[in-house]
Amino acid sequence: MPHPRPEPMAVIGAGSWGSALAIQLARAGHPTFLWGRNQAELRSMANARRNLRYLPEAQFPASLAVETDLRRVLAGSRDAVVAVPSHAFRETLQLIKPLLQETTRIAWATKGFEASTGLLPHEVAREVLGSRPAAVLSGPTFAKEVGAGLPTAMTVASRDEGFSRELATSLSGPNFRVYTQSDIVGVEVGGATKNVIAIGSGIADGMGFGANTRVALITRGLTEMMRLGVKLGAARDTFMGLAGLGDLVLTCTDDQSRNRRFGMALGAGRSPKEAEAAIDQVVEGIPAARAVRAVAERLGVEMPICEEIYRVIHEARPVRLAVTALMGRELRAETE
Repeated sequence: MPHPRPEPMAVIGAGSWGSALAIQLARAGHPTFLWGRNQAELRSMANARRNLRYLPEAQFPASLAVETDLRRVLAGSRDAVVAVPSHAFRETLQLIKPLLQETTRIAWATKGFEASTGLLPHEVAREVLGSRPAAVLSGPTFAKEVGAGLPTAMTVASRDEGFSRELATSLSGPNFRVYTQSDIVGVEVGGATKNVIAIGSGIADGMGFGANTRVALITRGLTEMMRLGVKLGAARDTFMGLAGLGDLVLTCTDDQSRNRRFGMALGAGRSPKEAEAAIDQVVEGIPAARAVRAVAERLGVEMPICEEIYRVIHEARPVRLAVTALMGRELRAETE
């Protein structure tokens, strides 16, 4: 489904997911600029025509340009997609703000509450950039599979229906399908909480608890995700879609997930520091556990799985005590 007007696109953030999104935009027919903070890595990518560190098997299309000059990237692009971890999101928006054109539309693939404020990414974007067309990209996607061109589906959410439709068209191709919707809060809450639940799923598997436990964690984790999202104003149905249940199942069940692997290391007896060092990449669920717990506590939302995962990571609670606490909770109706 080629875009009727293949306008230039910018991707800010040259990690695995930023590189994969840039590759997909270029495949879909757009002249695409990829920029990141590490100038040496950018030069390496430009020479190798691939991201040797994070996505070594994915060749860059001819229409993908690796660019070291951020001003040039933003001056020449209609839309900018920010693909950085949640802890770097505000700083990145502050960096690009003075370089944006008045007509530049912003999208992001960042997942997670801002740790210091408890704000969702769209709230951070509004604080920093003010009012302009904005959208969030989310869903069950591993960068390696997108880079390889394997069939993938994801969601773009925006309150600007025209922008979400155009961005979906810009990304879509024979093996990449994008759905649209308007519930930004629901899509972002799904992305903010699924990594925490995935750590719990990994812990269970690392302890050898089996499929029954994994599915129970996913199902009850989805309930916690819904509770928090609805309290923040999201639509319950959003959590049954790609950015809710879809992303949760993917992250909890596949070993490409850094959060799942981190949890497996905890379940096997490693400390949080040892487990994080073994991953050697950002594990978003670590700060997310603290942020989700803080937001849930502020809103009075009961999230026992997320609470126990927070205690294991940040309060050195033994994983077996966390399991005992969860299994010993008072019995109740499943719908409560």
